[in-house]
Amino acid sequence: MELRQLEYLVAVAEEANFTRAAQRVHISQSGVSAQIRQLEHDLGATLIDRSGRTATLTQAGKAAVSYANQMLAAAAALRQSVAEVTGLLSGRLTVGMVTACTVTALFDALAAFHGDHPGVAVTLLEDNSATLTEHVRAGALDIALIGAAGSPPPALAALPVVSERLVAAVQKTHFLSERSRLTLTDLADCPLICLPQGTGIRTVFDQAVSAAGVRLDVALEASAPAAVADLAARGLGVAILSETIAAAHADRLHARVIDDVGTLALLALIWKPSPSPAAAAFLTHCRRAFAVI
Repeated sequence: MELRQLEYLVAVAEEANFTRAAQRVHISQSGVSAQIRQLEHDLGATLIDRSGRTATLTQAGKAAVSYANQMLAAAAALRQSVAEVTGLLSGRLTVGMVTACTVTALFDALAAFHGDHPGVAVTLLEDNSATLTEHVRAGALDIALIGAAGSPPPALAALPVVSERLVAAVQKTHFLSERSRLTLTDLADCPLICLPQGTGIRTVFDQAVSAAGVRLDVALEASAPAAVADLAARGLGVAILSETIAAAHADRLHARVIDDVGTLALLALIWKPSPSPAAAAFLTHCRRAFAVI
């Protein structure tokens, strides 16, 4: 008795047809028929009634299929158990992060994971959040740290890390630095410096501008938040940043929350709902590392 014979028996039982069963298990009809006849010979009983237009189970066949399903499930569980071990011994982990990521917790998690599982090859990719999200959906990335507008992308598992308001950050001598409150309308006559489209912060900002119906001038774009801040510190415009990023440059920039941008800029880890063994192990380290943020 072989597992493949049990698989063929279950396929014929569920399809009630040898031809469809053969297509399902990707071998010829004659191959399925021969293997089931061999199984019947080994068990000493007819399992399939072939006298009608459809293939139906005999009483012996019904009893056999019940146990066949249990044996196939046990075999699948065995393969999964072994895969989880070998996947953490010699597997691969692909991680994405937003361009110019400065969240050290991600690097701490990577270091801890590598220490526990040195046999797993780790690949790290930088890109904008929209592209990283599509890579996770397609299975090209196991997990990614992205920026999003308000909530994580749908149909993916997520671990929110930071959720905060957008600010306008300017040179300390800029006229906006004297304002106690700011709205999008206050930015109408100013050249703006933003992250590119496809990033979480830019998505939040663009959605708010569209909803407010105001016309604003994005004069400069930079892919790294630090570069956006540096350009603003040199007097080239008003930087649109998150609170945390702006606070890191408080020695050179004056920042105010933009009151009418209600959606929060979210930083989150995302992955497909059924992660690989390596990704599941890495997530454990991520939860520990990001818990201190």
